[in-house]
Amino acid sequence: MKQQKQYWNEVAHEKQFTTPFRFDLFQTHVKQGATILDYGCGYGRTLRQLRKAHFSNLYGVDFSEEMIKRAKLDDTSIHFSVVEDKKLAFFDNFFDSVLLFAVLTCVHSNEEQQEILDEIKRVLKPNGVVYINDFLLNQDDRNVKRYEQFYQKYDIYGVFELPDEAILRHHSEERVKEWMRDFKQLAYEKVEYTTMNGNRSNGIVCMGKLIK
Repeated sequence: MKQQKQYWNEVAHEKQFTTPFRFDLFQTHVKQGATILDYGCGYGRTLRQLRKAHFSNLYGVDFSEEMIKRAKLDDTSIHFSVVEDKKLAFFDNFFDSVLLFAVLTCVHSNEEQQEILDEIKRVLKPNGVVYINDFLLNQDDRNVKRYEQFYQKYDIYGVFELPDEAILRHHSEERVKEWMRDFKQLAYEKVEYTTMNGNRSNGIVCMGKLIK
């Protein structure tokens, strides 16, 4: 995670994220008065979209200090803060909804992913709604080659490194089901994304209601 944090701090003021937020889907399950957390908010683009749609109880956390600095420069009406060691500085059952927007792709190990999900379940109210979008495994030669190359290093099929040293992961649908095992499914759609580096990738959008 330390290496990843350094990477995101270095690129924080130049990266433009591309995966679309399915606001049409989100608003069918989460109302304007909801208290919402964007975990791994980056520079805050999704929260700004929600604010423009008149959602007002908005919080964003990211482990990159530079991403949070950029977010605060762009919007001072949203509560932005740095998350330390994946632990959230919020009470249990604080949020009506939590967003994980292309976050787990940046966390390659199952253990660290689970720590994030456990914290999210802690701060979500009973019947709170999680919205996840992320990247699925691809079958093209370019991706298969790098999955196989880095499997030897990380022992997880789907993990790969970019030339700029980012470590990313594409997931199986079985892995997505593991993320959602404590949630009642509200939505599940397979999609195709354009990545932040301009490539095409399979993806997933899913929403669930927390069973506590």
